[in-house]
Amino acid sequence: MTMLLPPFNQQSATEKVRMAEDAWNSRDPLRVAQVYSLDTRWRNRSEEVQGRDAVVAFLSRKWAKELDYRLIKELWAWHEDRLAVRFAYEWHDDSGNVFRSYGNENWRFGADGLMVERFACINDLPIEASERLFHWPLGRRPDDHPGLSQLGL
Repeated sequence: MTMLLPPFNQQSATEKVRMAEDAWNSRDPLRVAQVYSLDTRWRNRSEEVQGRDAVVAFLSRKWAKELDYRLIKELWAWHEDRLAVRFAYEWHDDSGNVFRSYGNENWRFGADGLMVERFACINDLPIEASERLFHWPLGRRPDDHPGLSQLGL
């Protein structure tokens, strides 16, 4: 895996966001956790997460609940070692209730390219299954699938 290092420019920041999207769409907690520092610090909704092992546990719980998870991330802004990202993901629970979750993340990276801080604010919108917009096979979003701006999200 290529590690993009700060300071970021528009191209490297956009690539960093897409790499994160691809990893999260794998729904593999160990793969995702590799890009976070050993002592990474998160706030995700109301939950505080500290350390890479806690990230793995958090993501394992998340994807046991959020089924058929598909995510799109988009770069919002960048500055040196920080990225602001907006995202939306679609999922359903074990009762068949479908959601589109919207959010914003603020990321800070160490000189080694690992993420040391992640702060996420997320809102869940119940939707009908017919309202889902993310229909690619589970895994990486195809390059020709529209992003958030193209979908009007």
